[in-house]
Formats: sequence, C-alpha cells, structure tokens
Amino acid sequence: MKVTTRKDGDIYTVTINRPDVRNAVDLETAQMLYEAFLEFDRDDELSVAILHGEGGNFCAGADLKALAEGTPNRLEPIGSAPMGPSRLFLSKPVIAAVSGYAVAGGFELALWCDLRVAERGAVFGVFCRRFGVPLIDGGTVRLARIVGMGRALDMILTGRAVYPDEALQMGLVSRVVADNCCLEDACLLAREIAQFPQNCLRHDRLSVYQGLDLSLDEAMNNEFNHGMAVITSGETINGAKSFKSGKGRHGTF
Repeated sequence: MKVTTRKDGDIYTVTINRPDVRNAVDLETAQMLYEAFLEFDRDDELSVAILHGEGGNFCAGADLKALAEGTPNRLEPIGSAPMGPSRLFLSKPVIAAVSGYAVAGGFELALWCDLRVAERGAVFGVFCRRFGVPLIDGGTVRLARIVGMGRALDMILTGRAVYPDEALQMGLVSRVVADNCCLEDACLLAREIAQFPQNCLRHDRLSVYQGLDLSLDEAMNNEFNHGMAVITSGETINGAKSFKSGKGRHGTF
C-alpha cells in the first residue's frame, strides 16, 4: 500500500509508504492521502491526525518520474489536489512528523498541517525551484502566513535548504527532536492535544484560521461568536466545575 493508516484510540496516523522514492507522491498516492484525511475528519471518535513518511523521509514532493513518463498528478482546480489533501480544510488538527526530506510538494504537505515536529536531520525547501515545477498545493499561501512574507520569499525565490534550527527560529516548526524520534514525539504531542475539551479547542483553532481573512473588528466578532458557541454548549461550565473540584489548578495539565 502506498499509504497506510492506523487508529490508536483517538489518534490517527497516516503514513506515505513509498520509501524507495523518498515518499514522492504520484497520482494514486495523492488520491489515497485525500481519502485518508476525509475519513479522519468524518470519524467522530478521532481527535488528532499525524502525517508521516516511511523509511526516513517525510516526502520529496510530486513523483517527477511519473510526470515525465506521462502520468501527471491531478491538476483540476477543485477536489483532490496534486499532492492530495492540500485543499482540504479539516475540522480537527493534523501534525506533521518530519524526518529527512520535506521538500517541494512534500514541503507543501508539511505546511498544510497545523504543527510540524522535525528531527535534527530534517531538510525543508522549495527544491522544485530547480525544475520549473510551481508551488500549487498552497505553498505560496501557507508559507507566508506561517513565517512572514520576507522569509517566505527567501525560501521560494532561492529554493535553498532550511534546516531544523533555522526552521524553529522562524516558526516554521513547532518542535525539534532527535533523529528517529519524530513519530514518537508527534504522538505524544497529539495525545496532549487530544486530552483537552475538543469543542473549545476546535472553535479556537477555527477562529485563528478564519481571522486571517477578516478585518480586526470582524475577527474579534468572529472570535466572540465561536466563544459563545462553546459556552452555550455546556463545555465551559463543565470545565469550571472541574476547576472547582480541584482539577487543573496551578498550571497542571
């Protein structure tokens, strides 16, 4: 199988399983990734997903050999994207567990995720700059929103490699971990996130994303509406009762 999935309680791991080509994504792989994340979003028993690459690399981008041989990835403007799920906006968070190369379209898949956990040996970059392959899976959009326009243009125009220390400094990654540990550490992070009241967490996450396209006043009003949806759901009063009973005090989690 070019893509494998695993459910472990409320954590869902999606693995690109083409290590012989550094997990490059061909047409079939892209569709399988798209369908895997649709399944995750529809399953009410799942809270957090992890995207990972088998065999020491996250993803080296689109399969250019398949493209050269006349089997390109899907290029329609709606539905499944060239790399698969990158046009989806899910209701729940996804963590990228990055080892080795996360470049070109693979870099775009990492950017699509909410958080990125990178091993010391990871490499990020717009390596497709060398071959006239455009960023078409959200790279020009998401990179600037994550690290700012100046840093995004530096990576996009030069195609240079960015390593974990710099990636952490610019906010591109959330954690830097030892080699061979990204999946384990991503799972720990996923479990931390999954333990929180999920309705509140998802509304706050959605408010962040929606606020990027709104004026300040509109974003503040949108945040209020999301907050009220949580409060009226009863989740907040339940949390207050837990606090009163002694849970979660003094910053404990």
